[in-house]
Amino acid sequence: MKQNIVVFFAVCYCVLSFGQTPTDSIQFLDEIELSDVKLKRNAAGFKVTVLNDSVLNKNTSTFTDLLRFNSNIYFKENGFGMVSSPSFRGTNASQTAVIWNGININSQLNGQTDFNTINTTNFSSVDIKSGGGSVQYGSGSIGGTVHLNNKLQFINHFNSTARVSLGSFNTKQYSLSTDFGNTNFAGNIGVSYVDSDNDYKYLDTDLTNQNGAFNNQNINANLGYFISDTDVLKLYHQTFFSDRNFSGTLVAPSKSGYKDFNYRNMLEWSHIGTTIQSKFKVANLHEEYKYFENKEKANFSFGKVNTLVLKHDLNYDVSDKIALKSILEYNTIDGEGGSFGSPNRQVFSATALLQHNPTKKITYGLNLRKDFTSGFTSPLVFSVDSKIQLTKNYAIKINASKNYRVPTFNDLFWQPGGNPDLVPESSYQIDLGQELNYKKINLKLNAYYITTSDLIQWRPNTSGLWSPINIAETEHYGVEAELGFKQQFKNHNLELKGLYSYTIAEDKTASQQLLYVPFHKANANLSYGYKQFSMYYQHLFNGEVFTLSRDELPFYNVSNIGVAYNLNSKGNTNYIVELKVNNIFNTYYENVALRPMPNRNFTIQTTIKF
Repeated sequence: MKQNIVVFFAVCYCVLSFGQTPTDSIQFLDEIELSDVKLKRNAAGFKVTVLNDSVLNKNTSTFTDLLRFNSNIYFKENGFGMVSSPSFRGTNASQTAVIWNGININSQLNGQTDFNTINTTNFSSVDIKSGGGSVQYGSGSIGGTVHLNNKLQFINHFNSTARVSLGSFNTKQYSLSTDFGNTNFAGNIGVSYVDSDNDYKYLDTDLTNQNGAFNNQNINANLGYFISDTDVLKLYHQTFFSDRNFSGTLVAPSKSGYKDFNYRNMLEWSHIGTTIQSKFKVANLHEEYKYFENKEKANFSFGKVNTLVLKHDLNYDVSDKIALKSILEYNTIDGEGGSFGSPNRQVFSATALLQHNPTKKITYGLNLRKDFTSGFTSPLVFSVDSKIQLTKNYAIKINASKNYRVPTFNDLFWQPGGNPDLVPESSYQIDLGQELNYKKINLKLNAYYITTSDLIQWRPNTSGLWSPINIAETEHYGVEAELGFKQQFKNHNLELKGLYSYTIAEDKTASQQLLYVPFHKANANLSYGYKQFSMYYQHLFNGEVFTLSRDELPFYNVSNIGVAYNLNSKGNTNYIVELKVNNIFNTYYENVALRPMPNRNFTIQTTIKF
């Protein structure tokens, strides 16, 4: 009954807002294509890195590998294809938010997203926003946000892509996607399947990666329809389910298994007026797992959460220089699990955003958000940001923010070990960036500082039981550099992109670098194309990290290379054959202690575009 009342008032509010909007026919391309428009309109002072479809196509194995080789984010992966946790600017996995078409999809159980449960085959682009985002995206948006975008193009088109990939360790990957539309109706639908024995050899040993097999299926369907010249309905859907064995370590074998089942549905109604744009979203998010200590037995532990999201965005263009935006959001979250009971939570948030362009060269934003969370007093959070275009080629970006993270269901209620006395984390940060765009060269340089209090961390107590506590303050500071270069000469195309990050992340009490945070991380991507032929080279350098025992895990260098040929570039149907060699120098490396990653391996892929 409570949910029905909330839906009723939210719809009424939305309709009243539409009623005040002029009905002139207006087309804003970004508004039509993107569900998360505020990423572009309210992030002028933030660093945003866009990975387009050409980058996604070169990294189709896992979402972890895509970001490992194309971003500053460090990943702690328990073996290839296993649980994968990000560290963004030295923050932990639950302080990095994943945003699906404008909705935060971090788990309500552990507060994070396992990046090996996301298949990027059917996304239009992936955007990486550095810095705090709690004002726009809520709890957990401290280190940065990763955005999964589906675009709907309202133009006359119909095209499809089919891929078949075979690789080492009996790895198979199949996908089919279709994108279609006209001026009134648009859609894209994609399905994919991945299966692998994942039984790679541990280099310099007689062992193999046992119990590491996995498979997953993904369905992505998105539709849009103009019901009038100024109103468009869009439906987004994603289903992902996987069956993974959890491989052991060099010294401890495993027989465990894990099954994920996640689906997401969202209906969005957008109204586009001359001065007022309104967007109303209703979303249902479902996450569910089963964990088998011994996959050969029927006993398992389980957990599941259903989340209902009601969200209304209202944008008012006061003038061509000033824009005001309000966001009202209500979430109701219901969980059930063998280890944490049947908790529930309600969250209501109100957000106000101001964007002002006093001159053509200066833009700034002022943003406030207040959450009302059952069981907690959430802090008032804010962000300020500005972009100053000093010259045609050189700009300065600056942002500062207060951010937060509330304890998850696992933190509070897990038995044994949960701590119901936890309080929300609170974080302040500042980021100064410079951007230089000169002809074919693009350079970004950012320096940042983050301080977090009441950090939630699971630690063993005196009896050896792991339990979460609010620890003393941590601080993070460092620099990030990003260089891009493009050169085209007749039929030759050359592109180079490199990223480097230096990160200090310390527990102020112990004055020690936090676990699994490298001081140095760098990657480089070089690609070359000539007519129907293309090739690329990827390199990753990962500095040493400290493990749980305070031992040092050595640095490593890993390289991949790929070559592709388009057999019919001038016809309506293109056949592209690609060969990729991963870890070409057969490097032994671990990004989690005692969990070796794959040796040299091969993938051959055929892509048909029609």
